[in-house]
Amino acid sequence: QVQLVESGGGSVQSGGSLRPSCVVSGYTDSRYKMAWFRQAPGKEREGLASINSYGSTNYADSVKGRFTLSQDKAKNTLYLQMNSLKPEDTAMYYCAADISPYGAGLRSGFYTYWGQGTQVTVSS
Repeated sequence: QVQLVESGGGSVQSGGSLRPSCVVSGYTDSRYKMAWFRQAPGKEREGLASINSYGSTNYADSVKGRFTLSQDKAKNTLYLQMNSLKPEDTAMYYCAADISPYGAGLRSGFYTYWGQGTQVTVSS
């Protein structure tokens, strides 16, 4: 059974940084794509950044230059380094994974497995 567990959210002031992480268990295929999404109250889920098993990455314009994906394959962990945080970054952040490395990386419909989310709150 595939499980994704996020942690590392929290509360910071505007301009601060956070690095949430996503630990994956039960996933044995060498092919994959993974991504971070976020959803604020009353808003649609937004794709932020994705990576696939070929190393291709994709970032939403809203976070390009501020957020960076990285992964530790030995620890089955995906990270999202978030710098220069703004109040509008406040949301629940979710990790997602899928067996196919193809498909639109920032569209939620292309992902099968989801974590429970970690809250990020940025105050002005």
